[in-house]
Amino acid sequence: MSLVNGTEVLVESSEFSKVKSKIYSFIKRFFDILFSLVGLIALIPCIIIIKIASMLTKDFNTIFYTQDRIGKNGKIFKLYKFRSMIPNADEVLMEMLKEDSEFTREYKLNKKAKNDPRISKVGKVIRKLSIDELPQVINILKGDMSLIGNRPYLPREKKDMGKYYKDIIKTKPGLTGYWQVNGRSDTTFNERLKLESYYSKHCGLKMDIKIFFKTFKVVLFKDGAE
Repeated sequence: MSLVNGTEVLVESSEFSKVKSKIYSFIKRFFDILFSLVGLIALIPCIIIIKIASMLTKDFNTIFYTQDRIGKNGKIFKLYKFRSMIPNADEVLMEMLKEDSEFTREYKLNKKAKNDPRISKVGKVIRKLSIDELPQVINILKGDMSLIGNRPYLPREKKDMGKYYKDIIKTKPGLTGYWQVNGRSDTTFNERLKLESYYSKHCGLKMDIKIFFKTFKVVLFKDGAE
């Protein structure tokens, strides 16, 4: 085969990849919108129940929590969650990182800590039920996130993501993803980065469908949930 023909084959292959990518993006966005609309319906009773439960534990602060997160191509967006920690959790975290060496060691390794004293009574329950992230259906509807994707990382975690950062931000963050169904809280921060870098490089409709159905198993059996 001549160089010209070889070039033509490469161009055709490139065009096919672009078309395939556009079809994948269209299908993914369609199901994101469909899922988020259904999720908004489920969100209403959860809001009522969590608010009542919080008030019964004498917590009268807002049940919602917003935080800056890194989105696709590094764009910062506001992420919505049910608040599972005490109202001043960020301030308490800074103090604990200064004063508690064991907590600091665990947090630096995993970017989270088991038996975190900042988690409220209601927060422990909603985390076990894996519904603390349900308000992210609002982010999905807005287009900041997708149903399937990588974890939405904190801006302060960017420097710790190192070489994996550029790969991870190629895709929208997701409500669930490759990391969540392959270890979740049982993995270290670095192991999580490797998994999510792999997803960004290999994501497609087939992989997303596998992750979607595997998520039900993970949530049902509470694999890796804290």
